[in-house]
Amino acid sequence: METYTAMRHFADSWGLLFMTLFFVGAIAFVFRPGGRKGADEAARIPLKDD
Repeated sequence: METYTAMRHFADSWGLLFMTLFFVGAIAFVFRPGGRKGADEAARIPLKDD
């Protein structure tokens, strides 16, 4: 039971911090300057006929 308690405390503190930083990083990546061109190109991939 001690391992479970240690893992739970880790997830409550550092795990939450990691997930928050990952979320902020993902949002920053999506809304970065110059990202629109790449997103538009990726959105058109399924519509391309080779």
